[in-house]
Amino acid sequence: MTTVTAAELPSASAQDEVVELCRDLLRIDSTNRGNGDGFERTAAEYVAAKLAEVGLEPTLLEPEPGRTSVITRVEGADPSRPPLLIHGHLDVVAADPADWTHHPFGGEEADGCLWGRGAIDMKDMDAMTLAVVRDLMRTGRKPPRDLVLAFVADEEAGGPLGASWLVNNHPGLFAECTEAISEVGGFSYTINDDLRLYLIQTAEKGMAWMKLTARGRAGHGSMLSSDNAVTALAEAVTRVGRHRFPIILTPTVHQFLDAVGDALGIEIDTDDLETTVAKLGALARMIGATISNTANPTQLNAGYKVNVIPGEATAGIDGRFLPGHEEEFISQIDDLIGPDIRREWVVLDRAVETPFEGPVVDAMAAALRAEDPGARAVPYMLSGGTDAKSFSRLGIRCFGFSPLRLPPDLDFSGMFHGVDERVPTDALRFGVRVLDRFLAAS
Repeated sequence: MTTVTAAELPSASAQDEVVELCRDLLRIDSTNRGNGDGFERTAAEYVAAKLAEVGLEPTLLEPEPGRTSVITRVEGADPSRPPLLIHGHLDVVAADPADWTHHPFGGEEADGCLWGRGAIDMKDMDAMTLAVVRDLMRTGRKPPRDLVLAFVADEEAGGPLGASWLVNNHPGLFAECTEAISEVGGFSYTINDDLRLYLIQTAEKGMAWMKLTARGRAGHGSMLSSDNAVTALAEAVTRVGRHRFPIILTPTVHQFLDAVGDALGIEIDTDDLETTVAKLGALARMIGATISNTANPTQLNAGYKVNVIPGEATAGIDGRFLPGHEEEFISQIDDLIGPDIRREWVVLDRAVETPFEGPVVDAMAAALRAEDPGARAVPYMLSGGTDAKSFSRLGIRCFGFSPLRLPPDLDFSGMFHGVDERVPTDALRFGVRVLDRFLAAS
């Protein structure tokens, strides 16, 4: 493994620049409202300009006007080695300023944090990548192998106008890439003053977003109705929403729980995993969703007038299935909704899982320990989804590695798509140092 000296670490200017870059990105409203409604062009042009400024040649690609992704390549010292892909998305979910302490698109710095929609999902990693790569280019330091950088659109809607479109239409851009890093991994979970677990994402659940439709006889609201679409749909949605899927322990979750049990000095009771997970505090929601399939009703739509029985009613369900359990999950859903409810897929995308081993994993762990002697890298599964689903179709091993050392009391998982999303500026600087070390050794 390559040893990184202090002289080879990113400059102080790079560590300061990451805050400026993140602030600028947060001030760009790149909200993705789904159904093709989004606009990443301004953010993409900003990123492309920052890359071109240090001598790189970015390419802007868009399947539809405004839905823009940026791709570029950084030359490495050994062109015979397979490239490393670093990908990040430029879009964010919607935010209502009335709910926030600081404006979600203000990029304000307060209480040691940058506040704004995308601060952790995932303009922080976009900014860290830019800061490190710009420093590499300015100082003439070459990474050991080529880096392929992809700043993409439409991740928050599953990627049909972003990563999935790129993989389907421009796979050559990622030719020979064997590993990739991106979001929702590498963040700290404090055990005590001397030990922090850094969760590396090695797996994520599959996405099964579905539309349910019930049909019945339309009529006047004052009449008896034995064939009411709203009633049929409500019963089906209730069955899905109240169902508890069986506990399943996947390899990644098993490794994570073993590591947590060792760190906390608690016994992992595989017959009562819910009790064990409940001991994880703020992480309980995120990890608890990775020990079973899940399905949550999220949308209802029926009728246009209170005294008219509609002929049709629809619902949206956010389903997530564990790696290796897609067919089982679909069968369970169909049994719950029954034969009279029509199910259509809005998004159906794969679950991914890769072993927590190999030189890339070793480089991640070493880079974290070099900046935090109390760091211990552990694998975990993400309950949500990322663009790893698309890039893994090219045979790329995908990891979540956006390194952040976080305050113990920060509810990190609760800020994803939540109110008052923010990232500590010290964590951004930490991430730049770790990412630089990782790239120098991977």
